[in-house]
Amino acid sequence: MEVKEPCPHCGGEIVRYHNPTPTVDVVILVPDGTPEGDGVVLIERLNPPYGWALPGGFVDAGETCEHAAVREMKEETGLDVVLTGLLNVYSDPKRDPRQHTMSVVYTGVPRDIAKLQAGDDAGKVKVFPLNEWPELAFDHGDILNDFMMTYGRLNAK
Repeated sequence: MEVKEPCPHCGGEIVRYHNPTPTVDVVILVPDGTPEGDGVVLIERLNPPYGWALPGGFVDAGETCEHAAVREMKEETGLDVVLTGLLNVYSDPKRDPRQHTMSVVYTGVPRDIAKLQAGDDAGKVKVFPLNEWPELAFDHGDILNDFMMTYGRLNAK
């Protein structure tokens, strides 16, 4: 959205664009057969809004969404993640109470789950069994419901 404002220095007109901020999240599936069992990696946020959430974050200038997703997973969970697909794009203006964000949500698997550890702005990190997660921040409950619908269809074949 284009917004015209006066320049604080010269009084001339400045055009600013108020667009959603791009973010990424990853549903990291920990496959059955690992000590953690079949589950999803969640982080407990150190910063507002508090609570459990999918690992993710903001896309840096000059960075692809895919690179941001892999980088954020390493920073928040200690995991090197292989992205396995695109789940969906979530852009409800109310999805993040801080500002309007648009999240590209990927699915992924860890290369080595033994390296799981909280980092960056994650206070805790944990693998939660499928459909047994706590109340979640943002719209991450909706995202995991969408994931479960897709995951369930894939595993029903």
